[in-house]
Amino acid sequence: MVAPQRIGVLTFHRCINYGSYWQARQLVEGLRARGLDAVLLEHESARVNRLEWRCALQPLLPIKTSAEDYPRYREKMGKFFAAFDTLPLSQRFALDAAETMEIFDLILVGSDEVWNLRHPWYGAVPLFYGDGLRAGKLASYAASFGNYPAGDGLDPVWADKLRQFDAIAVRDANSHRLVSEALGFEPTLVLDPCLQFPPTAEPLVAEAPYLAVYGHGLSGWFREGVRRFAEDKGLRLVSIGYRNDWADESWIEAGPEEFARFIAGASAVATNFFHGCVFALLNNKPFAAALSDYRSNKVRDLMATVGAERHLASAETSAEQYAAILGEALDPMVAARIEALRVHSNGYLDHVLA
Repeated sequence: MVAPQRIGVLTFHRCINYGSYWQARQLVEGLRARGLDAVLLEHESARVNRLEWRCALQPLLPIKTSAEDYPRYREKMGKFFAAFDTLPLSQRFALDAAETMEIFDLILVGSDEVWNLRHPWYGAVPLFYGDGLRAGKLASYAASFGNYPAGDGLDPVWADKLRQFDAIAVRDANSHRLVSEALGFEPTLVLDPCLQFPPTAEPLVAEAPYLAVYGHGLSGWFREGVRRFAEDKGLRLVSIGYRNDWADESWIEAGPEEFARFIAGASAVATNFFHGCVFALLNNKPFAAALSDYRSNKVRDLMATVGAERHLASAETSAEQYAAILGEALDPMVAARIEALRVHSNGYLDHVLA
């Protein structure tokens, strides 16, 4: 019997962030469902841990976490740590010592912001650009440059590192432009792993219908528009993962599994996070999205990719428009577009896994 290919997935799998957790889990589970021996590369860095955990406990800086909320953020972290322990992981190695890692048939880099040179603690780490990775073949899947803008171009030092890849797939137009202009060819555009291999979650059953709020730093006009819609429809506003004082309730301590069930059980979703939009889409929930400085590239490009631009709210969005995007079923064309992209993304994976 021929042993299955040994696949390593290199991504941000230990971030205290629902989207990071789920994209990592769904990609490796999607590969394992193909009969492959896939694991997440268990890189470790005391520097990264220190910065990540500080952010998890103080996510709203410069607003400091209150004494009341601090233990709730700690509880949320504990749930993430327990969830990490259930993931299929490689042998642990230091982030700056790739020579000690296992050898793989193929390493897939992505998804998430693995090529974001502005990421506050993973930015410009050469490992994510392929340096030192021990594999017979190297490819990316749904890699993103995050908030690093295409207009800044890619320094030749980083472009040369990407030339080590046998195949490149990205998940947004900003990343597509950066790669195509730096390397001179068109990378494949693929779906985020959560849309490609959707997780299943039993919808949360709440005492009263609720509108899910996911994100922080939401603009006043967005809060007002969402709040007005919720009041008109008799929906409670429940924020997950973060303190949002304008919501009726903040469920800060929720873990990743609870997040998936929470979105599945919501009447609608209001978010400025990329995976807030992704989970609304995969659960076919009405949603309103707002752009933010850090996530505008990702959110805007996702909306354009799946044909859901009308769900992007702005300061000019009227009460009637909020009623439409938060109160009406998604356009069936959005699901059709996602399904077509799913076929396209599977074709890319067939190619790199051959």
